[in-house]
Amino acid sequence: MATQYNLSLIIKNPSNEDEFLLVKQNPPPKFNDPEYDSFSDSPLWDFPSSPLLPLDSPSDNQFSIQVPESCSDEVDLSKFDLNSAIHKVLEQVELEDTPVEWKFMKYVQEPEFGPGLPVKTIYIIGTLGPKNGKLKDVEFCKWMTTEGCISMLAEVKPCNDRVGSMVVVGLLNDSTKSGTWKIPPTLKCQEYPLGVKIIPMESRTAKPFRTTNLIVFLPECNANEHDDGFIAHGEALIVDPGCKSSSYEQLKEIIAALPRKLVVFVTHHHNDHVDGLSVVQKYSPDARLLAHENTIRRIRKDDWSLPYVSVSGSEEICIGNQKLRIILAPGHTDGHMALLHVSTNSLIVGDHCVGQGSALLDSASGGNMQDYFQTTYKFIELSPHALIPMHGRTNMWPKHMLCGYLKNRRNRESTILMAIENGAKTLFDIVAYTYADVDRSLWFYASSNVRLHVDHLAVQNKLPSDFSLENFNRSCAEFAGMVHKI
Repeated sequence: MATQYNLSLIIKNPSNEDEFLLVKQNPPPKFNDPEYDSFSDSPLWDFPSSPLLPLDSPSDNQFSIQVPESCSDEVDLSKFDLNSAIHKVLEQVELEDTPVEWKFMKYVQEPEFGPGLPVKTIYIIGTLGPKNGKLKDVEFCKWMTTEGCISMLAEVKPCNDRVGSMVVVGLLNDSTKSGTWKIPPTLKCQEYPLGVKIIPMESRTAKPFRTTNLIVFLPECNANEHDDGFIAHGEALIVDPGCKSSSYEQLKEIIAALPRKLVVFVTHHHNDHVDGLSVVQKYSPDARLLAHENTIRRIRKDDWSLPYVSVSGSEEICIGNQKLRIILAPGHTDGHMALLHVSTNSLIVGDHCVGQGSALLDSASGGNMQDYFQTTYKFIELSPHALIPMHGRTNMWPKHMLCGYLKNRRNRESTILMAIENGAKTLFDIVAYTYADVDRSLWFYASSNVRLHVDHLAVQNKLPSDFSLENFNRSCAEFAGMVHKI
């Protein structure tokens, strides 16, 4: 798989040097189904950008942009088709005939979220000529200042316009960074939205992913201890320290650099979300753990023996001057929780969603398909501005993603019912029918969702009268051996 390069243009307003151009981003394609298309994400504004493709010959480039020596080992712009990329962006904003002198500004490689290679973005900056500051399409283009973007990001309301990640990563993070907290040089961190730091760390997760996102909140302001409405106060918060043992030294450095008054939030009990808890309690002995009771009872005492707080949803946490609301989110497991960062309206969804593909539900830990559907609708009603999974990239179109999950699950359930109506009686028969076009090495993981779909069909009284749930449940014990033979 080839590395993906993007070119992002920061176009300055000739009439006001503090302003730069933002473009309304195109949303994903509609589902052509009114049930899902009735849910729409609010407008997203970001820098104009284009994929950056390699050239057959460096001599074909009409543009020459000097790259600083500090970045020259990372990117050689002479190898890319800058002409086409810049022209495509200027055409998009109806400025294709406008001369602009471009300068290199920044090169950013995103962390390794997986499963593909990290995206690399080159930011260049240019100012329009004095007569070119009037925009032709004010519905899809607008001038914006740094302060205006920060205001839109800092105190958001559901359904309001949003500012995208290229603005934050490429420009705002540099102007708002403060403090001395650093992560180990062997790790990469992405901060989006502002104040939400995401660090993918290698974990014992399932393929195609290799990492679990450790999320860190570290506001500059101290916690307000006098507000009794919060279930916990702290100076910093981390979510799901689930790295594997080979990354413990990196996690130790992260924890040691955080304030002593640390809150630890765990979305659920799976190894790739709690494997690092023992490191946290060793190097932050004053830390407090927050999790659902069904999660806490499944965490080994060797991993966490410090005080904990059992939460059930709707409680709020105060970290510095930031408020986070706990959301009960069963489905993946019976103790699964989500976390809403109130000021940015960004939703941390645990394993309810993943950055690519569909989520697996754990039938052995109280996973439930009806709960999963209800939680998905609950998330849609929150109208989050960004959806942050624990595996993969942040999703900028949350409602569209959640509707896609609903559609996929319903399609799977229809196929499972069709398999049963066509004579499938055992778990193996149903999985073989439903996932006939899927790599058989993944059938074992898919079987958990199939079992829960059958339970869901039973609750809805949709199973044929001659289908025996007793025989089906008996076949579940034989499934692993049958898959192993093929």
